[in-house]
Amino acid sequence: MNAPTTTANDDLFAYPQDRTCPWQPSPGYQDLGRQGPLHRVRLWDGRWIWMVTGHSQARRLLADPRMSADRSRDDFPAVLPRLDAPIFKPIAIIGFDPPVHDVHRRLLAPDFSLKQVRAMRPHVEELARRLVADMLRAGPPVDLVEAYALPIPSMVISELLGVPYDDHEFFEAKTVGLLQAKSAEDAERAGRELWDYLDGLITRKEREPGGPGVLSRLASEVDEDGDLTREDLLRIALALLIGGHDTTSQMIALGVVTLLEHPGQLAALRADPGVLTAAVDELLRMVSITDVSGVRVATEDIEIDGEVIRAGDGVLVSSSMTNRDPEVFPRPYEFDVHRTRGGNAASGRQHLTFGFGIHQCLGQNLARMELEVAFSVLFEGIPDLRLGVPLEALPTRSGGTMQGVHTLPIEW
Repeated sequence: MNAPTTTANDDLFAYPQDRTCPWQPSPGYQDLGRQGPLHRVRLWDGRWIWMVTGHSQARRLLADPRMSADRSRDDFPAVLPRLDAPIFKPIAIIGFDPPVHDVHRRLLAPDFSLKQVRAMRPHVEELARRLVADMLRAGPPVDLVEAYALPIPSMVISELLGVPYDDHEFFEAKTVGLLQAKSAEDAERAGRELWDYLDGLITRKEREPGGPGVLSRLASEVDEDGDLTREDLLRIALALLIGGHDTTSQMIALGVVTLLEHPGQLAALRADPGVLTAAVDELLRMVSITDVSGVRVATEDIEIDGEVIRAGDGVLVSSSMTNRDPEVFPRPYEFDVHRTRGGNAASGRQHLTFGFGIHQCLGQNLARMELEVAFSVLFEGIPDLRLGVPLEALPTRSGGTMQGVHTLPIEW
């Protein structure tokens, strides 16, 4: 792919870029969004790929069968150095095309259904209340990430999968090592340690069938000549473990920051608990911690809105920018917990934070429930919660990783 003809402010076309506000896209992405829905950006290795900032264009491309999610393809773009590691090529659920993707998703669908998530809610509420009580006993200051935002999804995914929570410090540290690695070598090292841990865990489950959790159930269904091989199961386990806690923990942390920095919106949420579901969707839209709702490679030429995406071209969908398309979201940079009500109801849940099409996030029901519980229990239990440091002093993650904070000091 040729570089853009304009060379003014070449940094504008670099990916990734750091945020300057925890809940807003980088200024460079905002500039790109004002120029139109489709752009070409330069990656770390010099490759140019398409970045999509338009909402309708993103939906069309994410639903197009000519766009492959298969990360094992030679032409699939490694948008960050760590994604060039073999451990990511491919990763289950998000990194396969049909029919393999369809098989994996069908195997897991019952465990992430709305009915199953609703049944889990009382247990998650009890967990959140216990964590709040622990924080109150300990007294301020407290790191909300360590004491609350991370334990909730980490405990939930451990129980759901059947992973011993006693091992949480290991798998949390290796997940961070994998998802924030600066190089493919560092990512591979952390990923292989997780792989070996899960390999040993699954071996134990094979020897003792009938145990609790998704992994025990799937271990009994492994058939090397059928739909689920042992390597498939390991890739599924790895994807669910690393995707099931870091994303939600950072969404809780940055959601709390966003609410505290918008006291009027927080007051509206406290005044009317019925706003909670809408507020969670608005936080998902605004914060967009993944910053990317899909990476693909075109398998054929695709014409879209006057541009031609050539076969072999990489495509990156920016969730933070598609979630701010003014054609879909009035006042796109404004945080409004009432967005899904009244005249805005049609736009409120059209955000692409969970992706779109066949690869739409399998765990979105679970994530929404955990977020609803986390915010409601926290602000009910500690009504005078506040940041322990100025906003600008928060240790935020770089643009080349899951958006979030390394720690979140709070007081009350």
